[in-house]
Amino acid sequence: MGNLVDNKFTWVIQNFSSSQSSIVPSNQFVIGGCKWHILVYPEGLIKSGDHLSLFLEVADHKSLPPGWSRHARYRLTIVNQHSDKISKRTEASKWFDQKTPGWGLSGMLPLSKLHAKDGGFLVNDELKIVAEVDVIEVIGKLDVSGESKEETQPMKKIKVDYDHETPPVSELMDVNGFQVLPSQVAFVKCIFEKHPDIAKEFRPKNPHLRKACMTFLLSLIETLCQPPQKLSNEDLVEADNALTYVKVSGFKVDWLEEKLEEVKKKKEEEQTGVTRIQELKEGLKDYKQKYLNMEAMLEKEKAKLLAARASLTLDDVI
Repeated sequence: MGNLVDNKFTWVIQNFSSSQSSIVPSNQFVIGGCKWHILVYPEGLIKSGDHLSLFLEVADHKSLPPGWSRHARYRLTIVNQHSDKISKRTEASKWFDQKTPGWGLSGMLPLSKLHAKDGGFLVNDELKIVAEVDVIEVIGKLDVSGESKEETQPMKKIKVDYDHETPPVSELMDVNGFQVLPSQVAFVKCIFEKHPDIAKEFRPKNPHLRKACMTFLLSLIETLCQPPQKLSNEDLVEADNALTYVKVSGFKVDWLEEKLEEVKKKKEEEQTGVTRIQELKEGLKDYKQKYLNMEAMLEKEKAKLLAARASLTLDDVI
């Protein structure tokens, strides 16, 4: 079962440890007129793996007409029920289509952390998962009511802008042969101004594929612009995969490859810095305690010295 509020679906899996299935699907839920469900692989995509895998998938993808796709921003969260600060999240902006009906993370959470005693992810053998979805664009059959529609209906293309209470129609704009959202125009123009040869060897001719590749590129750049402390090691693995995808597509992104290595190095330095600062804080704590102990001993010795220097009074002598 699950609970849907606006664009957020909360799912609690009971008796998680007793599940014998290699894949656990949630109930279907509708957001942005599209049917979705969550897929959990308790032992990972590879049986007996060391990570739990988590994906968001278009639930009715097998019954949709050829050429369908959905562009959506999503966030998947495995909730830590003791502290939300250590909840595990993955988020991205992706195109869901016939070739890739689902997106997520194969290495979402190490099984050692999932099953750790008092770790907070499994409480009373319940696993809590939250999916947040913003549908940006829909190509293909749109089922707002939840009822099936005839496959003979013409393809529908619907664009959704969640930056306004009443979503206006937002036409795509062309930038150097790539169809992008109006909010992305300045971003894409800047890329072509600084790297005019970036798409010189770009191969895909299909507008949808070109748009999907550009989405990958923009998402990758946005990832690299995040502060290192907000990037997980899994995020950097995903960035590597995205870089490989855009390179295979024909984008000339040597400069981006260098930036990714730079971000990896900064992330490594950030992790080392955090560890070193923690070690120094612990050492300083010990030194402070030693200082307090020494200060107390010093005061005692001062008191003894004053007593030793005090002269005897006449009454003491007589």
